[in-house]
Amino acid sequence: MSAAFAVEATQGKARAGILQTRRGLVRTPVFMPVGTQATVKAVSPDELRELGAQIILGNTYHLHVRPGEKLIRRLGGLHEFMAWDRPILTDSGGFQVFSLAKLRRVTPEGVHFQNHLDGTPTFIGPETSMEIQRDLGSDIVMLFDECPPHPCSHADAAKSLELTLAWAERCRAWWDAQPQEWRPLVFGIVQGSAYPDLRERSARALVEMGFDGYAVGGVSVGEPEHEMFAAIENSVPFLPEEKPRYAMGLGTPPQMLEMVARGVDMFDCVLPTRLARNGTAFTARGTLNLKNAPFAEDPSPIEEGCTCAACRDFSRAYIRHLVKAEEILGLRLVSLHNLHFYLNLMRQARERILDGTFEEFRRGFVAGYKAA
Repeated sequence: MSAAFAVEATQGKARAGILQTRRGLVRTPVFMPVGTQATVKAVSPDELRELGAQIILGNTYHLHVRPGEKLIRRLGGLHEFMAWDRPILTDSGGFQVFSLAKLRRVTPEGVHFQNHLDGTPTFIGPETSMEIQRDLGSDIVMLFDECPPHPCSHADAAKSLELTLAWAERCRAWWDAQPQEWRPLVFGIVQGSAYPDLRERSARALVEMGFDGYAVGGVSVGEPEHEMFAAIENSVPFLPEEKPRYAMGLGTPPQMLEMVARGVDMFDCVLPTRLARNGTAFTARGTLNLKNAPFAEDPSPIEEGCTCAACRDFSRAYIRHLVKAEEILGLRLVSLHNLHFYLNLMRQARERILDGTFEEFRRGFVAGYKAA
């Protein structure tokens, strides 16, 4: 597969790199806003561009269920459908099948289940997932995998991993048979639950198959934070230096910096927009619940010095009023701020790796950040 990633600088295990996709460059470390249903909730594509989003994530399962990848393909693909001209990574749907689907039945061929919307019988297997992502027009395609629950016995995790690796072989074979001039980047997903030997086995097997990048899956699924870090630490050493690494579905701002320090390049997380809908804003000192009474007469912005649209023009008091009144503008403003915060944090991390001050930056940020 292609050599699409170049490491520009390192500090310890932290890396600053450039990932080449068919729709442009992605500079890492990078945060990818989550656009589950062909939209980043409450935020327009123009606003995402203004925020500096380089790449966003779409969800294979949700778009397959509604409105359907064939319809999206007829309308020009996901980029045209949602008016987004920069890269899109699509997850494989595996996590959603196992977390949302009703009455699922796992077989070596794939997963039979009833979808979460109306219970319609549905099947997704390795080839199906790849076909859906092809029809969506994804720029980075993820392999179809099984995400074991937490906690999970070693025997169950090993059985799940064997299935995931078998599916990876089938995904790889499917893409190899496609026209190469069209082919996007294809990423493998390391599984293995909390077990170091399984994480190593998974990573080594995927590297032997050969992919454009490697994700660490099965993290942020309910395990304690130290196990999340351990899953990364037990996977990254067995992944190639010259390929990008992606920690799927996490995390808080300190967790992302800790993952960068462990050699991770790419992140996605629903927290910025999910918490925004509850009136919670991210700052360098931790989260603020803007519904709280002390903000009722607070004329200051969400965060002093922030250059996002919410902080430039509006006070905490006004945004609190909107949130309490359940006005849509309130959740939009907090969403814009939170996305700006996450995107800017990764920009800062990149700059600090390039100038050799990342460790100082990481330590200072983590020490000053107070979880709510």
